[in-house]
Amino acid sequence: MEPSGRVGCSRNGRDVTIARSRDGDREAIIALLRRQLDEHAIELAHALLEAAVDGVLSEPTRGFVLLARQRGEPIGVAYVSLVWTLEHGGRSAWLEEIYVIPERRGSGTGGDLLSAVLDHARTEGCAAVDLEVDADHARAAHLYERAGFRQHRRTRWVRRLD
Repeated sequence: MEPSGRVGCSRNGRDVTIARSRDGDREAIIALLRRQLDEHAIELAHALLEAAVDGVLSEPTRGFVLLARQRGEPIGVAYVSLVWTLEHGGRSAWLEEIYVIPERRGSGTGGDLLSAVLDHARTEGCAAVDLEVDADHARAAHLYERAGFRQHRRTRWVRRLD
């Protein structure tokens, strides 16, 4: 990884650049995450998505966003929340979202994004990276398994507080 936080990749004649986002990437990040949420039928008001993205862009201790571009066009995004956990003995990363536009899937961009997430998490001093996979997304599960992730024996639960 270059000191700028950029990761350059070239596979099968494609040029993909993955970099930690900056304020100028805000609209591209929001557009890609909106597509991700819509694809997964996750309801979130657009204003709340914007506020969440602004919150992480304005406060790097909360986490980071990586943006994948091909020939300058945004084609993928990863959002990682940084947390402090007892389970991992300190700082940990939660890979909340990783998304590649449908027309670019199967080209290696998801794997490139995941590798960049792991590199950035190490740089941030994280002991581990956790994530969840929707039961209907076996393709994503295979990506994570190939990258060395293992499945927990527990089920994640949630309770909304609003």
